[in-house]
Amino acid sequence: MGVEIEKKFLLTGAEYKQLAAGTTYRQGYLSTVKERTVRVRTIAAKGFLTIKGISVGATRLEYEYEIPLEDANSLLDELCEKPLIEKNRYKIKFRGFTWEVDEFFGENDGLVVAEIELESEDQSFDKPEWVGEEVTGDVRYFNSNLIKQPYSQW
Repeated sequence: MGVEIEKKFLLTGAEYKQLAAGTTYRQGYLSTVKERTVRVRTIAAKGFLTIKGISVGATRLEYEYEIPLEDANSLLDELCEKPLIEKNRYKIKFRGFTWEVDEFFGENDGLVVAEIELESEDQSFDKPEWVGEEVTGDVRYFNSNLIKQPYSQW
């Protein structure tokens, strides 16, 4: 069983762009009910199918499987809810952790968030100076909700 413990933050600056190269992600959802989401994603030339359970605090069940890129693209184009999530992800190492910064495009252009995965919800960590307010519990920032209420409509 996979478990994800993740905290999400807004950014206070764009320094992250000098610390790592961005990778293009394209993703969509086959199911966005809060009890379970089913996501299809492409990262560069790979496809993935991910199933996530309901969030309890910063924790939820997560299962991810690689699928053929052609299948992922077909699911994104034909079956996933629209609009799709388009973003560049920057992976930045900082004091023993990897921060993932997502810079959104399309309907969510202008939104930039940083995420950190932890081993427990109370695990301590240092934030880089460009990381600001925590928004872990704010459902507006869930990728699955950004298709229903894109950042451009806030």
